Amino acid sequence: MLGTALLLILGMSIVAFIVGRASGRRFLRASGSSIHSLPSYHGLFVAVWVGVPALVLVLLWAALSGTIVDSLLLASLPDSMTTGVTGAGLDLVLSEIKNVAAGLLFGEPRPEIVEAAARLNRWDALAGWAMVVVVFALMIVAFAVARTRLAPRFRARNAFERWLSGLMIAASVGAILVTVGIVVSLLVESLAFFRMVPIGEFLFGLNWEPQMPIRADQVAGLGAFGAVPVFLGTIVIATVATLFAAPVGLFTAIYLVEYASERVRSVVKPVLEVLAGVPTIVYGFFAVLTVAPAIRSTGNSLGLAASPNSALAAGVVMGIMLIPFISSLSDDALRAVPRSLRDGSLAIGATRAETVRKVMLAAALPGIMGGVLLAVSRAIGETMIVVMAAGLIATLTINPLDSVTTVTVQIVTLLIGDTAFDSPKTLAAFALGLVLFLTTLLLNVIALRIVNRYREKYD
Repeated sequence: MLGTALLLILGMSIVAFIVGRASGRRFLRASGSSIHSLPSYHGLFVAVWVGVPALVLVLLWAALSGTIVDSLLLASLPDSMTTGVTGAGLDLVLSEIKNVAAGLLFGEPRPEIVEAAARLNRWDALAGWAMVVVVFALMIVAFAVARTRLAPRFRARNAFERWLSGLMIAASVGAILVTVGIVVSLLVESLAFFRMVPIGEFLFGLNWEPQMPIRADQVAGLGAFGAVPVFLGTIVIATVATLFAAPVGLFTAIYLVEYASERVRSVVKPVLEVLAGVPTIVYGFFAVLTVAPAIRSTGNSLGLAASPNSALAAGVVMGIMLIPFISSLSDDALRAVPRSLRDGSLAIGATRAETVRKVMLAAALPGIMGGVLLAVSRAIGETMIVVMAAGLIATLTINPLDSVTTVTVQIVTLLIGDTAFDSPKTLAAFALGLVLFLTTLLLNVIALRIVNRYREKYD
C-alpha cells in the first residue's frame, strides 16, 4: 500500500498544481498587473499544501505501523509462546510468523504460527487501506484550505518559498541527525568493546587475532585485539596509492590544461573519466591476475622476497583507480585560475613551466589539495582491492612487498559469521570504525587549515 499512497500523493499534487495555476491565470485575466504572484506560484503553493503534509504522514505511518502491528501480534499469541521468552526469542517468533505470512515455508509450521501469520496479513492490509484513506482525507482538507487562501493579492510566491526553505532546513537537519546517529552508534558499541578490551591494548597492541570461540566446545584462539598491525597496513597501502596517484594525476592535469591540444584533451579526458567508473572488483582482478604476479617475479629476479599478495600490488592498483579523481579535480582547479595571473606571468618573461610551477599551482593549491584529500579518503576506505591483492592477515611490517590488511577489510571480516553481536570480535568492528572516522575527520581538518592558509595568501 505504500506505493499506492505515494502514487496517490503524486497524482493529487499534480491536480492541485493544475487547479491552483488555473486560479492564478483567472486572477491575472481579471486583475491584470495588480496580481502579486505568477500563476505558477499559485499552483505550487496548493501543490505543496497537498503533497508535503501527506508525504510526512505516510513516512511516519510507515515508520510506526510495523512496530504497532508487531506489538499487537505478540499480545495476541498464546501465553505458552511468550511467557518466559527473552527479547531475542520473541524476535525469532516474529520472524517465523512474517516468513509464513510471506509464503516462505520451511517445514511444517505450528498451527499457532499459521493463525498468527493470517492475522498479520489481515492487519497489514487493514493498516495499508487505513493509511490510504487517512492520507486521501488529509489531502482533500489541505486542498480545500489552500484553495480558499488564493486571491489576486495573495503572496503565493512568498508562501511557496517559505515551504521550500522549510524543506531545505528539514533536509539539512536530517543529514545532521544521520551523522549524529552514526557517531552515537559507533561510540556506544565502541564503549561496550572497550569495557571488554582495554583501550591501551587496542591502540598500542602489536598482535591482532580476533578469532574467538563461539561455543564452549569449540577450539579457537583466545582473541588478541592489538590493532597496530591493522592501522599500519592501512597506512602503508594508502601511502603507496597516494604516492603513485598524486604525481601522475597532477602531471596529467597540468598537461591537459597547459600543453595538450583540444583534440588530445577531447580524447584523454573521457578516457580518464571512464577509469573512475570501473568497479573496484575489476581493479581487484587486475591486481591479482596481472600486477601481483609481475611484482613477485620482478622481486624474485632482483633477489627480493615478495609475497603473492602484497601491499605494493594493492597500492599500485588503488593508485590507478585514484588517478581520475586527482586529475579531474586538479584540472578544474587549474582551469579556474584567473587568466590574468597566467598572462601576467608570461608577459613579464616567465616560461610556461615557471608559470605553471610558481603561479598556476600556487593559485590552484586549494582545489589540488581537495583532490588529493579525496584520493586519500578513498584509499583509506577501499576494501575489495585490498581483499584480493593484499590479503586478510594483519602483519606488523612496513615492507610493501609483504602481505598486509586494512581497517575496512577487518571490519567486513569481523561482521561476517555466526558470532554473537555482543562478542568482543563483533564489537571490535565498531572500534575500528570509530578510529577510521576520527582519522578521516582529522585529515579533513588538517587539509582545511592548509587550504585556508594558502587561500588567504593568493586570493
